[in-house]
Amino acid sequence: MKNPTKYILAAAVMGAMLAGCATTGGGYYGGQDPYGQQQPHDPNAKTKQGAAIGAVAGVVAGLLSGSDATERRQRALVGAGVGGLAGGAIGNYQDRQERALRDQMAGTGVDIVRQGDNITLNMPDNITFGFDKSDLQPQFYPVLDNLARTLSEYNQTIIEVAGHTDSVGSDSYNQALSVRRAESVGNYLMSRGVVRDRFIITGAGKSRPIASNDTESGRAMNRRVELTLVPLRS
Repeated sequence: MKNPTKYILAAAVMGAMLAGCATTGGGYYGGQDPYGQQQPHDPNAKTKQGAAIGAVAGVVAGLLSGSDATERRQRALVGAGVGGLAGGAIGNYQDRQERALRDQMAGTGVDIVRQGDNITLNMPDNITFGFDKSDLQPQFYPVLDNLARTLSEYNQTIIEVAGHTDSVGSDSYNQALSVRRAESVGNYLMSRGVVRDRFIITGAGKSRPIASNDTESGRAMNRRVELTLVPLRS
């Protein structure tokens, strides 16, 4: 499959794995869905996902679209009057946003990874989508509603939404599915007031696994949407 996206050096990925990036998360989203049905809470969900998500996701996501797309988004936001960050203000800004996100995402099944100044949220498909589907599951709406409020509050970031699949199926099918899923997440957040110009929406198909596709548990980890927040620099 032809892939126009830019690749990370293997050394960067290995470095992140050795660094042991911290993650957070919990069981599946609990509470009632919009139809009044109680949703299950699985306290072992994070263990099932495995540490590989935290080690790799923050390195891979955020660079799929390449620097040109990021620069275009930055110019659009600056042109719209959104000021950039500089120096130590960047780290402080992302520290505050990370704390807010960790508080909101606790117990939802969403993992958060901090890699330098970038923050990545990993959304497994078992809480966001049905099998082989690209329409969001209604019980995940409250999670995205909370996320949209934080993204609107911390508006000095570019948001990359990247879809990923397992290796089952053709390259072309998985690429299209990964894009549709990323679009579903991005469009929902936009519908809740997050500015469209902040988004880069892309799909990697099955080209960016974070676990082995030889097992069902590994394939489940690879089926995901990653949302990476890149600070807007002045």
